[in-house]
Amino acid sequence: MKFNVNQQDIQLALNYCQGVIDKRSTLQILSNILLDANGSNLTITATDLDLIFIHHLNNVEVLEEGKTTTTASIMYDIIRKLSPGKKINFSLSDISKLQVESEKSIFKLNCLSSSEFPLTDENFNQNQFVIKSKQLLKLLNKCKFSVSNDETRHYLSGIYLHQTEVDEKNYLTAVATDSHRMSISKIRLEQKIEFEPIILPKKTIFQLCSLLDNYDGNVKISNIRSKIKFELDNSILISKLIDGKFPNYIQVIPKNNQKKLEVDLKLFQNSVDRVASVSLDKKDGVKFNLLKDQLDLSVNNTNSGDGKETLNVKFDHELEISFNSRYLIDVASQLDGERIEIFFNDTGSPALIKDPGDFDSIYVVMPMKG
Repeated sequence: MKFNVNQQDIQLALNYCQGVIDKRSTLQILSNILLDANGSNLTITATDLDLIFIHHLNNVEVLEEGKTTTTASIMYDIIRKLSPGKKINFSLSDISKLQVESEKSIFKLNCLSSSEFPLTDENFNQNQFVIKSKQLLKLLNKCKFSVSNDETRHYLSGIYLHQTEVDEKNYLTAVATDSHRMSISKIRLEQKIEFEPIILPKKTIFQLCSLLDNYDGNVKISNIRSKIKFELDNSILISKLIDGKFPNYIQVIPKNNQKKLEVDLKLFQNSVDRVASVSLDKKDGVKFNLLKDQLDLSVNNTNSGDGKETLNVKFDHELEISFNSRYLIDVASQLDGERIEIFFNDTGSPALIKDPGDFDSIYVVMPMKG
C-alpha cells in the first residue's frame, strides 16, 4: 500500500476518529483505525463496536492499493504536528510497519492486519429519510444537555427520537431528561416518514454533533432493528441504539403553570451565573424571590458566602422558589430569542421554560427542595 494525501484533509478525519475510539479497550485492534487505499480514495474507519465512523477522502494519490490498521491516537498526534497543507507520504513496507513521511520527518508505525478489524455489512436500505444538517444539529443541541449520566437507568442516557403529528403536520421530535430537567424540541418534516422511535446513545449524539458542526448539507438517516445510520457527503456514522423504553414524557409537561415570568435573556443568564459564583458547590440552589415586576436572585453558602442580584422583569404575582443554577444556564444557552419566559405554578412544582424565538422547543426544570 502506498498513497499521498494532504495533511489537513487527513487530520480532520483522524480528529473525528478520536471521539469514537475507546482508549480503555483491552482489544488492541479497537485502538486502531483501518486505512483502505483503493482507486483514488482513502477510507478511514474507527469503531468501539457500538459506534462505527467511516470517512472517505477523495482524489487521493494512490500509488499502490492496500489496507492496514495502526494506532489511532499515535497517528493523529503525529499528523497534527506536521506542517499544515503539506503532502504526507504513506507506505506499507511490510505487513507490520506503516511509514509516514513528510518534509524531513519519517515515522514507522506498528500495524495489525486489516483482517482483524471488525466491520458491519448490514443492509440499511429500508426506512430512509433525508433531513438538513443544520436542522438535525439544532434538534440535538436543544436536548443533549438534559441527557442523564445515571448508568443504572440506561433508557435515560440518550435522546429519544420519534415522529409526532401536530395539527396534521409531521415532526421529528427529540426528548431528553435526567429526571431533574427535560428538553423537548421538534423540527418539521416535509412528509410522514417510516421511522420507529429510538433512543440515541450519548456518545453517538456528541460524535454526530461534532460532524454536523463542520457540515452544511443533507443527512440521510436510516435505521434497522437495533442500529441507526447517518450519511453525510463523505462521512458515515453507524450506531447501536439503547434498548429500553423511554418514559411517557407528555405527562411530565406542566399543564397549569399560569404565573408567567418574562425577562431579558442575557441579563438573566449573566445574573444567574454571577450569583452562583459565590458557591463552591454548584449544586447549591439559586433562590428566586419574585415580586411584582421584580426578581431577586440569591445564593447563600455557609462555607463561601452569599450573593444577591435584582432584575427588572415582567411578573404579576409573588413566589419563592429555588433551582439548580446549572440547569437554568444550560437552558438559557440554547435559546434563540432575546427574552426568556418561565411559567410557574407553585414553590414545589416544576417550571416550564419557553423561548419566544422558538415555538418548537420547551424545557421543564424541577425546583430544589428547601
